[in-house]
Amino acid sequence: MKQILVSKGSIKVEDVPAPLVGDQEILIQVHYSCISTGTEVAGVKSSGESLYKKALKKPQNVKKVLEIIRKQGLKKAIVRVKNKIDIAKPIGYSASGIVLEVGSKVKDIKQGDRAACAGAGIANHAEFIAVPRNLMVKVPQDLPLDIASTVTLGSISMQGVRRADPRLGEYVAVIGLGILGQLTSQMLKANGSKVIGIDIDRKRVDIALSLGIDRGLNPGEDNIIDEVIGFSDGFGVDSVIITASTENSEIINQAMEMCRKKGRVVIVGAVGLNLRREEFYKKELDVLISTSYGPGRYDEQYELYGKDYPYAYIRWTENRNMEEYLCLLKDKKINIKPLIEKVYPIENASKAYEELKIGGSRPLIVLLEYNKESVLERKTIVSTTKKISKEKINVALIGAGGFAKGTHLPNLKKLNNFYNIYAISDKDGNNAKSIAKEYGSSYATTDFREVLKDKNVNMAIIATRHNLHTQISIEAAKAGKAVFVEKPMALNGGELKKLVQVLEETKVPFMVGFNRRFSSYAQRIKEVIGNRQNPMIINYRMNAGFIPKEHWVHTEEGGGRNIGEACHIYDLFNFLTESENESVSASSINPKTENYARNDNFVAIIKYKDGSVCNLVYTSLGTKEVTKEQMDIYVDGKIIHLNDYKELEIFGTKIKNMGTKVQHKGHYEEMIQFAKSIKEGDGYPIPLWQLIQATNISFEVEEKI
Repeated sequence: MKQILVSKGSIKVEDVPAPLVGDQEILIQVHYSCISTGTEVAGVKSSGESLYKKALKKPQNVKKVLEIIRKQGLKKAIVRVKNKIDIAKPIGYSASGIVLEVGSKVKDIKQGDRAACAGAGIANHAEFIAVPRNLMVKVPQDLPLDIASTVTLGSISMQGVRRADPRLGEYVAVIGLGILGQLTSQMLKANGSKVIGIDIDRKRVDIALSLGIDRGLNPGEDNIIDEVIGFSDGFGVDSVIITASTENSEIINQAMEMCRKKGRVVIVGAVGLNLRREEFYKKELDVLISTSYGPGRYDEQYELYGKDYPYAYIRWTENRNMEEYLCLLKDKKINIKPLIEKVYPIENASKAYEELKIGGSRPLIVLLEYNKESVLERKTIVSTTKKISKEKINVALIGAGGFAKGTHLPNLKKLNNFYNIYAISDKDGNNAKSIAKEYGSSYATTDFREVLKDKNVNMAIIATRHNLHTQISIEAAKAGKAVFVEKPMALNGGELKKLVQVLEETKVPFMVGFNRRFSSYAQRIKEVIGNRQNPMIINYRMNAGFIPKEHWVHTEEGGGRNIGEACHIYDLFNFLTESENESVSASSINPKTENYARNDNFVAIIKYKDGSVCNLVYTSLGTKEVTKEQMDIYVDGKIIHLNDYKELEIFGTKIKNMGTKVQHKGHYEEMIQFAKSIKEGDGYPIPLWQLIQATNISFEVEEKI
């Protein structure tokens, strides 16, 4: 499919794989999308800024990079930054079209419905988009789709009006008569307000006057404070809604001057916020921020997972704002046709954005029109010259998120004597294609089953979100592929049982990404304890760091941090003891505040049949000022201390300590061992019984905490 992408200050139209519809999504064939002539053009310009300028704007990201350098080294940091800034990004956030497919959990939408959609990174400028239910509304039957494609701009304007809460007959000033200001003004008039509009562009003032506002002002021609005070019978307006965009703080201070006492200033646009306190204080003004489309915006549970807010308590959510905007269009309470100044076919998108960059009076609304006969294609050929290697293992990556891009792909590239990066599958077609191009892969796809049915693929690396690991592993094994799946192996006992049964039937090589046992540090420890005569006491502390409860790792997608991360340590215990476990006990904190969870603050004790006792302290209560992972082992008169996979101290023996400048956690080495086991061994670098045991321990701990 064709999609518009922005990279380094320019726009390009590329063919990328169309999205696969999720359980809670709707697949839309786009007929029209609306360009935000302010926000998007600014985004295109900022994408061309130097790394230095970007760092000045977001110093918090510099701190993150420095932390990566400290822990993982300069090379890893460069890869991470490169992955962020080099990839071309999708653009657009308002579109309309026809429903093609409906996810299994969406019950009130059907194929053929007319739809309007919102959401940056979702309602992209693309021929096909997959949209969560709460970011999509049905379009009334007699409303044209080109007009409906402005739904996002309409709901942003509507939320600003709702924040102002204008009453019948009140005076309202609108500063900035771009598209948001034009729509805001019309909504206010429909609401019974007396509206005065202000803009530096005389043409926009005239358009607003022709569409019904009561007065129009140009700061270059009028004394706007005096005029607004006069317009409101000398009292000042009841509300000011700012829909302009500028870093200058003069606008908000002027807004306070033109307000009556106890008036309201609502900020919709991005403006400077250096307030002069005196006017603000004397009039006892309310300054309010309007958040985009309305309640639900930036709430993943609402937007992505369809968890609606109760109608009686939150009357106007972003979805209900979107619906109401379309109703206003249908009932002709808003006249938007005069505001749509240009329509370009998607093939001419670059021209559209270039014209929008030119100074002067920009068009208020620019639409993109799409080929209604476009064919849905979820696979894009990237290289026709890619050779299929018979000597190497042809790998397909399924799930190309940050970890896969920052760790697995660079390691596979280094290990090109073993591996050939043959295909990339990811939910995001643009991401899949970009990575495929970077690593010279044959093709990119959004449908993982494309790579599983490809006879040239020997091995699948599964690095999706946790809830997909088991099912994709089962399908990959049945397709005869060697399987490397990131942890966890499964989220519950039922999943684990099904997967093990398939592995035993198919006999394919299989590995879980339990990397720590392959680190040079774990290997050295194994040498030290190799001839031990007695059981061990092992104490492992994971200072895991705080992750908010709404993060996906805590949801059904992640399974929680015990199952999703602590399993690493249970595998390490298995590796060091080489014993079956005898019992598992665990206890968690009882949090006094809502931000902390039981299942990422616990102590687990595993007793092994060889007599060893292994203790894991896993917590999110700590601070980043202390290293994440430490382990102490007590055995046969020795104490072994591991500090964050950067330092190993061994006491009670003449064996030398070891240390490295950056962490060595075994990700590179695990890939070497898997390749060797595929070519020379039984395909199991980690014995299957140990994989099962580590996973079952995580389930037992979960039950107890």
